[in-house]
Amino acid sequence: MAGTRLDPIDRKILAELQADGRMTNVELAKRVGISAPPCLRRVRTLEEAGYIRGYHADVDARELGFEVQVFAMVGLASQAEVDLTAFEDRCRAWPLVRECHMLNGEVDFILKCAAPDLSSFQRFLTGELLTTPNVASVKTSLVIRGAKDEPGVPFDVLEERLSNSA
Repeated sequence: MAGTRLDPIDRKILAELQADGRMTNVELAKRVGISAPPCLRRVRTLEEAGYIRGYHADVDARELGFEVQVFAMVGLASQAEVDLTAFEDRCRAWPLVRECHMLNGEVDFILKCAAPDLSSFQRFLTGELLTTPNVASVKTSLVIRGAKDEPGVPFDVLEERLSNSA
């Protein structure tokens, strides 16, 4: 099972940093119950191993003038790997597309988009997304409000699974 290669201290470090990536190494070490030097070594090892991909600020899109969030469900005409990769590459280049996930089921991709206003999103939709080669269909849903936005993974669920498998 994924996550079993990490010891409890590593998992605690990850959980603490996921909750607050700005805390000092001294504070982190205190929270996980080890001294600062080995804590820093463990964090560096977790970074090098790819468990920690980066540190980010959680900015408020609305405060920055991005009033519109839209989920776009995209169907492609072809699902050949070269076409899937080409679409993913195109999504990475579009600034309004904040997330892109390939799905199994009725649609091929779901895109999370952020735009300053509806007319900006409409220009993106009609001028970029709908004119992209291989795009066969697009259905959009405007976000009215968000009820939950938790980044990362639920470490309490991981710990419960690991304790039940032991």
